[in-house]
Amino acid sequence: MNKLEKISNKVYYTTKDFEKKLSFYRFKNYSLVFTNGCFDILHLGHIDYLSKAAELGDKLIVGINSDSSVCKLKGENRPLSDIKSRSMVLASLSFVSDVIVFDEETPLNLIDFIKPNVLVKGKDYTVEQIVGSDVVIKNGGRVETIDLVDGYSTSLIEKKILKSLLNKDQIQ
Repeated sequence: MNKLEKISNKVYYTTKDFEKKLSFYRFKNYSLVFTNGCFDILHLGHIDYLSKAAELGDKLIVGINSDSSVCKLKGENRPLSDIKSRSMVLASLSFVSDVIVFDEETPLNLIDFIKPNVLVKGKDYTVEQIVGSDVVIKNGGRVETIDLVDGYSTSLIEKKILKSLLNKDQIQ
């Protein structure tokens, strides 16, 4: 199996596809960490956040919003990258164990399916605001928040690109 196939094998498009892997993780008694997001343009903030999340357990499972889900959340001009691109980029990170696509606006059903030991979001959320925190806590898990790197977000990058394009148009 080549490296691209190994990366591709870390991406799941349904919970049914992920069932066997999840059973294996449970059998091995791995501590499962779950986080989620759109991950439209991967940047330093994402890398910092995901690497810290991975340190909280044995396997980091990342839920990623489908294209239609991102569009509902972020607007008709998003996502900037399609689901195959976004999921493969995430899966290529050595500290990401698996990537699972979900189509709903929130990952609640996915969290209920996985029942991770640790649920992680950025410190821009309180535990009470984190979707699925009640499910994780009820099942004996914990919820962690991670500091975010200032100045890094897909929205900021998008604004910077637009500003650059506008300035370019004004020069010509």
